Amino acid sequence: MLKLKNIQTFYGNIHALKDVSIEISEGEIVTLIGANGAGKTTTLMSISGIAPPRLGEIYFEDQPIHNLSPNQIVELGICQVPEGRRIFPYLTVLENLDMGAFLRSDKENIKKDLDYVLELFPILAERRHQAGGTLSGGEQQMLAISRALMSKPRLLLMDEPSLGLAPIVVQQIFEIISKINSESNTTIFLVEQNANLALKAAHRGYVMENGRITIGDTTDNLMSNEDVRKAYLGM
Repeated sequence: MLKLKNIQTFYGNIHALKDVSIEISEGEIVTLIGANGAGKTTTLMSISGIAPPRLGEIYFEDQPIHNLSPNQIVELGICQVPEGRRIFPYLTVLENLDMGAFLRSDKENIKKDLDYVLELFPILAERRHQAGGTLSGGEQQMLAISRALMSKPRLLLMDEPSLGLAPIVVQQIFEIISKINSESNTTIFLVEQNANLALKAAHRGYVMENGRITIGDTTDNLMSNEDVRKAYLGM
């Protein structure tokens, strides 16, 4: 479904991604783990068109997307839940969700998807008229995920969904991630510092160090890999 081929991404003179190649098949949850500053977020930004690669190619369902604008990439069915949530704080929950469906014109299906996300996150249904900025951190993460789902993505990019959240909320978020994948067959590319949770949720994973992919394998194999266990799982 998604293929990154030898991606080289720069911020000015800083070489952030170095020859990155990743493949994701339809229906999978694939995770990318690594230390802070390894290049994980830049990988998502390159896919989304926000930090387009200087060299290399990105294909979505065999269509090249590395030269497309971010809005064109969203229209193809790729949407990102950004790190830090970045909801619209002065808009209500419903208005935030409406923004997620901004590029859509299928009103009847938009209503169905709205009902679905409010069923997925009942607390958002209760707070539908509340300003997004007044929600707790966990509720804002739920809103950010729901806003992305309102674009009806076929591929959902998630950047650090557990960041800054209480453990009980993190567990709930990861249960929802698995539910979204299994119920709607939405493919998910998950960037997450909590390697233990990420590897348990995903089917396959990649390890990134200093802008390079160093390992790619099934999550079972990664969790039993001695280097991964020492570096990322605290074992």
